[in-house]
Amino acid sequence: MKAYVFPGQGAQFSGMGKDLYESNEDAKKLFEKANEILGFRISDIMFEGSDEELKQTKVTQPAIFLHSVILAKTSPNFSPDMVAGHSLGEFSALVANGILAFEDGLKLVYQRALAMQEACEINPSGMAAILGLEDEKVEEICASIKEEIVVPANYNCPGQLVISGTNKGIEIACEKMKEAGAKRALPLPVGGAFHSPLMEPAGEKLRKAIESTTFHQPSCPVYQNVSTSGVSNVEEIKKNLIAQLTAPVKWTQSVQNMVADGATLFVECGPGKVLQGLVKKIHKEAEVSSI
Repeated sequence: MKAYVFPGQGAQFSGMGKDLYESNEDAKKLFEKANEILGFRISDIMFEGSDEELKQTKVTQPAIFLHSVILAKTSPNFSPDMVAGHSLGEFSALVANGILAFEDGLKLVYQRALAMQEACEINPSGMAAILGLEDEKVEEICASIKEEIVVPANYNCPGQLVISGTNKGIEIACEKMKEAGAKRALPLPVGGAFHSPLMEPAGEKLRKAIESTTFHQPSCPVYQNVSTSGVSNVEEIKKNLIAQLTAPVKWTQSVQNMVADGATLFVECGPGKVLQGLVKKIHKEAEVSSI
C-alpha cells in the first residue's frame, strides 16, 4: 500500500517550485491563482526570496503547502491509499485526498500562519531538538520544570524529540537534557513555541476559520498528528486539526500505525527529504521515495 506524506515548516528553500512553474502549465495556473488569493506574489518569494524572507511563518507555511499540493495535483500517478502530513503538512494531505479544495486549503493555511505569528509575538518563545534521549525521559524533564512552560512538541522518530516553550523554559530544559545524557539539545531557528499551550491565542481564530470552511468526504484515510490513526470522519478531522495547534505532533506513532495498516511505500510530496529520513528511522524496512 502506498502512503503519501507531506512535510512541515523547515523544509523550505529558495527556488522551491520554480522548475514546476516553468515546466507545467497546470502548475503555473495554480501558482498564479495562489498569488491572487493571497494578494501578494508568493511565487516570487519562493523562487527568488532570501532564506530570511522564506523563514517568516506567514510565508513559510503557504509556500510549503503550495509546493506540496501543486506537486500532488500535477503528478500523473498520484493515487494514495493513505496520507499524512507533519504539522502544517496535514493541510497539504487534506487537499491531496480531496477533503479540502485547493483555494480553501490555502486560505486556511494562511489564516493559521498569521494567527501563529501573532501568538509568537505575544509570548517570546521557541523550540529545541533533543537527540539521543528516550521519549519518556524528555517527557519527565519537561514535566519537572514547573516555573516555565515547556512541553514535548514533535515526536519525529525514536531518539529525536522536539520540545517547545518559553525561551527561559527551553534554556532550563536544554541544560537538564544534557545532564541526563542527551547527545544534543539544540535550539531551533523557528519563530515561536509551536504545538504548545503558548499557541492558544491562535486556536480560536483557527477554529472559526475551520468551522466556516467546507470539508468533503476523503478519498482515503488521513493519519492525523493528534490521533495518529487513520481518520475518515469529517467532524473528527476538523476537531483534530484545531487541537493540533497546541498538541504534540506524534509523527513516530502515525508512521507506526500506517505500517501496521499495510503501508509499504512512503512517498514524500513537497520540498526536501526530511520525512523520508524520519520514516526510515521509524521503520527500517519501509520503502521511501519522493515525487
